[in-house]
Amino acid sequence: MTEDFPQPVDSALVPRFAGVPSFFRLPLVASAADLDVAVVGIPWDGGTTNRAGARHGPRAIRDQSSLIRRVNHATRVEPFRLARVADVGDIPTDPIDLQGALRRIEAGIEAILRAGARPLAAGGDHLTTLPVLRAVGRRHKLAMIHFDAHSDTNDRYFGENYYTHGTPFRRAIEENLLDPRRVVQIGIRGSNYDLDEHAWATAQGIRIIYMEEFVRRGAAEVMAEAKTIVGHAPTYISFDIDCLDPSMAPGTGTPEVGGFTTREAQQMLRLLDGVHIAGADVVEVAPPFDMGGITALAGATMMFEVLCVMAHGLASHRGRSGP
Repeated sequence: MTEDFPQPVDSALVPRFAGVPSFFRLPLVASAADLDVAVVGIPWDGGTTNRAGARHGPRAIRDQSSLIRRVNHATRVEPFRLARVADVGDIPTDPIDLQGALRRIEAGIEAILRAGARPLAAGGDHLTTLPVLRAVGRRHKLAMIHFDAHSDTNDRYFGENYYTHGTPFRRAIEENLLDPRRVVQIGIRGSNYDLDEHAWATAQGIRIIYMEEFVRRGAAEVMAEAKTIVGHAPTYISFDIDCLDPSMAPGTGTPEVGGFTTREAQQMLRLLDGVHIAGADVVEVAPPFDMGGITALAGATMMFEVLCVMAHGLASHRGRSGP
């Protein structure tokens, strides 16, 4: 029975512009106890190297998520009837102390996991993914499907800085959180620092699917390969909003032309069905660079697509495909 599942505020009864904003207008709760999926904000961008602003992403995504309705028209999934989902608020972060912020984020995700829920996070810059992986990957080494313009496997910036939004997945592999042979990165593009920028990643076994290959092969074929790579392993989904073309997502720290359309991204996320998703995030929405909230709306929409897959997977695991 689903009568006790948290439900969104009905926009036919309370206008979308009214009330306290929350992810998908779900109830705001103090903890992840009794939840299947905890939607959480990580308002921090201390790893940003140029255009800061992703610290404001969770609030903007919450506002735009009021436009999301209950049912995915394409997949026919109604996630709030298949899983217990609520907004657990923001993880308290430290805008001054980078390492302190990473510890706080890890502790916040750890609390969600201890309560028995899976995290669906809104960043924040992409370095916020590292402490999430530290918490989730402590339980089992993870596979990952990563949508991005950038590989984020650099080693250091400015000589000594090992922790930026360009290094999280190198650190995660070094810390044995990710199995690089089960990591696939989709949509990588743009100019590089040098000819061998991705040599370390490919040497570890990461499968990089550049945008040009995606264009040749198409979403269905690429996602079939991605699902083969991760197999049945617990898998983390990380969606950097800059994988989208800046014409559709201008509000981000490191825009790269030639990206996915929002429609292509939705198609790929829907094709995640059947993947064992242990956690997920949407990162790098930077409202100061946005126009009319379209990037935040794209972020909210991609979170909803991932949530639908997570909820359907949880329901299927319980042997139940409907209410």
